[in-house]
Amino acid sequence: MNVSVLSFGFKYGEPLDLDLLFDVRFLENPNYDPALQPLTGNDPEVGAFIERDPVFAPFLNHLFPFVDFLLPLYARRGREHLTIGLGCTGGRHRSVYVAHRLVTHLRDDPRWSVTYAARDVELV
Repeated sequence: MNVSVLSFGFKYGEPLDLDLLFDVRFLENPNYDPALQPLTGNDPEVGAFIERDPVFAPFLNHLFPFVDFLLPLYARRGREHLTIGLGCTGGRHRSVYVAHRLVTHLRDDPRWSVTYAARDVELV
């Protein structure tokens, strides 16, 4: 099954073609740190900031098994493609970083062909 992971910003509207949507606005927002604001979730400093949030690791400990549980169920129903959206406020920091972590996790499973897009990462 082809799995697309899409990070985006809620302030630019929710994508219409998502099968699963995870809102990560509960994580601490790097946008409020002046040194991190111009960076994105692709930058190691932003990743380190997000990883320090005490709820980040427990969230991943729930997210990965949940997605691992659901994907085979969709595949069994004949789905050839599934899109997973991860949204934060602006689509530059939290959603991008969490999406990278999810993509890395999913690519460990040979059943899935995984692609990633960051819809709003270049918007300010």
